[in-house]
Amino acid sequence: MTKAVLGIIGGSGVYDLPGLEDMREERVASPWGEPSDVLRVGRIGDTPIAFLPRHGRGHRLSPSDINYRANIDVMKRAGVTDLISVSACGSFKNEYHPGFFVLVDQYVDRTHRRENSFFGRGCVAHVPMAHPVGPLLQERIASAAVAEGIPFTLGGTLVCIEGPQFSTYAESITYKHLGYDVIGMTAMPEAKLAREAEITYATIAMVTDYDCWHPDHEDVDVAAVVAVAQQNAAKVARLIARVAKSFPAEHEPCPVRSDRALDGAIMTAPSAQDPELLKKLDAVAGRVLNL
Repeated sequence: MTKAVLGIIGGSGVYDLPGLEDMREERVASPWGEPSDVLRVGRIGDTPIAFLPRHGRGHRLSPSDINYRANIDVMKRAGVTDLISVSACGSFKNEYHPGFFVLVDQYVDRTHRRENSFFGRGCVAHVPMAHPVGPLLQERIASAAVAEGIPFTLGGTLVCIEGPQFSTYAESITYKHLGYDVIGMTAMPEAKLAREAEITYATIAMVTDYDCWHPDHEDVDVAAVVAVAQQNAAKVARLIARVAKSFPAEHEPCPVRSDRALDGAIMTAPSAQDPELLKKLDAVAGRVLNL
């Protein structure tokens, strides 16, 4: 069995993780470039934790400028088996009000400027993404939310836009009519890369606003997002602490095989694989490439 290590990627308003014991900072080198910040490694209870602020401390990086590949790669190198992504989001439903959490289980990728795969020329791979969220990890988050009295819903679809601009009214209305639940700027390609790295992934989408579709609410702006995100940060810290304190010592095999996603996924014949790319894939795909 594999030792469970819980990774946390903090979004807007979540730049630190209160309650992290025996904390130390680690600057983990990645062949994919610089991650958003140093890793903060420690434990909550008996569960090993690795924490990374997605935008960097001080919110230095816009969604398009984040090195998602490096972030996931350093999580993999830190031994992370299960990854909780925390993100601010806008809501397309009246009942999903600011302060409400959506534990999404589907994503629609509308980004277009980001490196979205570890694989490519010299080593081609196609991983399944039908079920991008690990159900056991998501259920643990849901149980913790119930115990903490945090309002949430289990399941939902997040549309991820490129940003950094917020939506136009026409876009917001379109996404609402398409049946999407929430909107954000950072879940993709993060979820795809976690799957390629065989890390079980789940998102806590923290509602901060109603985007710009709602006739009875102000259009989204940074001030509103920051104000609610700061309020949500304390709830996130409680939620993650609750998840961590009851987390199993050994990684639970994922029912949707997120932890075995590369089985049968690599198309390139060994004789045609690029040695330089293989060197960069040592952490992400070493299990199947025998690196």
